[in-house]
Amino acid sequence: MKILVVYPYIPYPLDRGTYQRTFNLLRELGRTHVITLVALAENGRGLEHKTLFEKFCERVEFVPFVHPPWPKFFPNRLLNPVPVSIQHWKSEALEQKIDELLAGQKFDAIHVCDLVMAHYFRKGRRAKLPLVVDRSRVDLQYQLAEHSRMNFPLRTRVMRYEGYAKMWQYERRTAKRAKLEIVCGPDDEAFLRKWVNPRMGIQVLVNGVDLDFFCTGEDDVSRAKEPTIIFCGAMDYNPNIDALRWYFGEMHEALRRQIPDLRVLVVGKDPTDEVKGYSTRPNVSVTGSVRDVRPYYRQAWMQIVPLRIGGGTRLKIVESLAIRTPAISTTIGAQGLHLRHDKDILLADTAEDFVGQTARALRDAKLRKYLELAGLETVRARFSWKTIGAQLANVYSNLL
Repeated sequence: MKILVVYPYIPYPLDRGTYQRTFNLLRELGRTHVITLVALAENGRGLEHKTLFEKFCERVEFVPFVHPPWPKFFPNRLLNPVPVSIQHWKSEALEQKIDELLAGQKFDAIHVCDLVMAHYFRKGRRAKLPLVVDRSRVDLQYQLAEHSRMNFPLRTRVMRYEGYAKMWQYERRTAKRAKLEIVCGPDDEAFLRKWVNPRMGIQVLVNGVDLDFFCTGEDDVSRAKEPTIIFCGAMDYNPNIDALRWYFGEMHEALRRQIPDLRVLVVGKDPTDEVKGYSTRPNVSVTGSVRDVRPYYRQAWMQIVPLRIGGGTRLKIVESLAIRTPAISTTIGAQGLHLRHDKDILLADTAEDFVGQTARALRDAKLRKYLELAGLETVRARFSWKTIGAQLANVYSNLL
């Protein structure tokens, strides 16, 4: 089957959860289908990675893209029915490239990453091919959850309400256009069926992990001598920022009273000033971007995932389990993974319980070892990218 894949970015290097999902699914899809990839090169970055994608794609086209300034609220934004977050990704060069490819060969389907690329396939001959939208997150669900946690000023709230209304309508139009939408978890599916279209085509594909990269088979994973916890993820992403705000605001000192020699590693690219500020606390390190996250995972006794805003990839949990670093998460942070409390993972939803469960695990080496082995077994059985990619390939074969 010939599939045209359109991405809003070049998903490499794999330093974001969304990049890991899109790159690995694309690679696995290329094993059984013929792929033409078109991707926007944000600010011209990533063009040097073309040969990497040509290993599993028949044709690769990167289109340079510069993010335009955000339009003024009135009249440009207010009078346009398309959400501003969708307008932002409009590129005449990409439209021309898509038309060129569609005129030159026949495709069986279009696969786009996230809602922002679905906009290119709504009219004319671009609207005739079956469209599959892979969602690294459900935009409206994420925006509403973010709104409930963030203290936005009045003007920002007004602008966001305008955006919510337009996004809801846009979600509904896209659901009618798409043959199928692929989401990361059953919570995403439940939201779409309740608020967008109960009859829309949806396939849940959870996120996976590169077992060859993370599962080294080493018995000695070089744990730090002192009790050490890690939080890993993109540090300019609001759900991660909110998670750290909650941890340091309501849990950190309480946990230190129980574990006085506690060390904290905050690992991930582009930390905001707020996140950088946590490094002024005793025994807290904020690394910024790192070449390889594995040495940091191996140091840590536990990974904490105090997420309060749902949606998204949740890759930090499966990565952590794959490298045998036990995880403690909120229920919303582990949604869709079907992990069992006290079996594969520890779950806690209040600050008090989160502190208690973390302290319990840091004190109990036998519990940590049990969670290490059980988590690794679960990851190997269910979260390999090869397994999940094969599911995606079968989706296309069955769908068309």
